[in-house]
Amino acid sequence: MSNDNHSINEFDFQLICEYFSSTDRQGPGSEACTLKAFSYLKDLPNNPHIADLGCGTGSSSLAIAKHNKVQITAIDLFPQFIEKLSVRTNQTILLGKIDTMVGDMGKLPFEKESFDAIWSEGAIYNIGFQRGIKEWYHFIKTYGYIAVTEATWLTNNRPKEIEDFWTDAYPEIDTLPNKVRQMEEAGYKNIITFVLPEDCWTKEYYIPQQKAQEIFLQKYMDNPTAQALITNQRYEAKLYQKYREYYGYVFYIGQK
Repeated sequence: MSNDNHSINEFDFQLICEYFSSTDRQGPGSEACTLKAFSYLKDLPNNPHIADLGCGTGSSSLAIAKHNKVQITAIDLFPQFIEKLSVRTNQTILLGKIDTMVGDMGKLPFEKESFDAIWSEGAIYNIGFQRGIKEWYHFIKTYGYIAVTEATWLTNNRPKEIEDFWTDAYPEIDTLPNKVRQMEEAGYKNIITFVLPEDCWTKEYYIPQQKAQEIFLQKYMDNPTAQALITNQRYEAKLYQKYREYYGYVFYIGQK
């Protein structure tokens, strides 16, 4: 990894938020994978209450609510994301099915066993996988579910360039069997895991960013930090094309 590239963690969070609020997705995923994961949540009550933690601009919440009778509480730390989700919800027939709030997934203000399921796509890394699944356990009803996507090594060995990049960006990245073991140790029964397909990274995540990057660069043409942020995003996309067989996002679904 060259000295010209940086971890996403090094950049100004307001710039990161502004950039990603211009995109429908803040991480790899797709409506099809969200609905596939939701189909494994069996025997839910009528109109189950689901918390979508780190919801971003709401792609997961909107997909679930569009196809299911649910009540969703969508939470994100960044007001800009919540504002965009509120607008997206108000423009659809889903008004009343999704409640939004600005909040910290590491400091949830809910009673124990408040939710039939906790959902988090591409966001649990903000507090760490092990911390997240342990702390969120208490907010899930007995026999309720957790469903999260997590950056995961798909092989036991990988080239140094990609290992260095991900170890810097997310030191808690690990192999799929180790992640399943961590879930079981936290008290969950492993229901299923599946790797997000390549389109979730390319068609759904990286390609839509290209237009947003041009607009962002034009707005911040004299801002070296903003320029470096886009350089970093483009570098990350190139790494995925080069090393995609070694890592990916995995959906982990467990039952309390």
